[in-house]
Amino acid sequence: MCDVTPTALLLALKPRGKGRGWEAWQEKAPTDMMKIEILSCLIGAVNLKSSNRNPVVQEFESVELSCIITDSQTNDPRIEWKKIQDDQTTYVFFDNKIQGDLAGRAELLGKTSLKIWNVTRTDSALYRCEVVARNDRKEIDEIAIELIVQVKPVTPICRVPKAVPVGKAATLQCQESEGYPRPYYNWYRNDVPLPTDSRANPRFRNSSFLLNSETGTLVFNAVHKEDSGQYYCIASNDAGSAKCEEQEMEVYDLNIAGIIGGVLVVLAVLALITLGICCAYRRGYFINNKQDGESYKSPGKPDGVNYIRTDEEGDFRHKSSFVI
Repeated sequence: MCDVTPTALLLALKPRGKGRGWEAWQEKAPTDMMKIEILSCLIGAVNLKSSNRNPVVQEFESVELSCIITDSQTNDPRIEWKKIQDDQTTYVFFDNKIQGDLAGRAELLGKTSLKIWNVTRTDSALYRCEVVARNDRKEIDEIAIELIVQVKPVTPICRVPKAVPVGKAATLQCQESEGYPRPYYNWYRNDVPLPTDSRANPRFRNSSFLLNSETGTLVFNAVHKEDSGQYYCIASNDAGSAKCEEQEMEVYDLNIAGIIGGVLVVLAVLALITLGICCAYRRGYFINNKQDGESYKSPGKPDGVNYIRTDEEGDFRHKSSFVI
């Protein structure tokens, strides 16, 4: 194993001429044996490099994670790839085969590089290439590669009020949760892009709104008639954009005279109904009719007559004769 410090490597480089630093170098100059050891370490050490340490790719495309051995004396080094995500480390390539969720859609290119097909958003992680070369004086080297998978936004959900009276506040919302990196939002009215602040553009001097491009919220402090129109939102990031359907917002005048007139009509109708009920009570339409005189009673039996019913006759017969 090589055990050469960076200081020893610097001291191995002789300064040019006999100017400043010459005497200091003479005092600490390495011996010939140290120089040989340093050179042997530089020649017999496994070293890695990558053509792209931070690859960025869109979802469902392919990507190559570059890991190249620049120096090694070992013909068949051991290669391992690991995935570090959410503080967890899992094997990607181990024991000469692809492991985990990359099985079937990844392969080793050359000796050490890793190629992934049909990448998904879950593949965004830190990948570490590790090489063990047993025949080298410095046996182990590793290199980390951060993969970023960009995801195109899907159709955002837009909420636009259908009708708002003049002078009232209104809020329009646009939300999208699939895109990565996190999308930014733009609102349009009648196909005209809206600025983040209506006061910053003379074209919208008759409006009063603020647009938050990070949250997708468009807030009107007080709407005007000119704010009526067709509204839609576009969510965008580096992978693409998506648009919601147009929705109409109508700004109408609040008719105070009409409202007062309607209230008066309702009050007049209620007064007429009340008057009609009072008149009906006075005329007795709501008083229950009672029968005059005595209530109906069953006629009494004549004196001296006793009616008896027998089973054979099925009707009444005289038990005794009338008394004259």
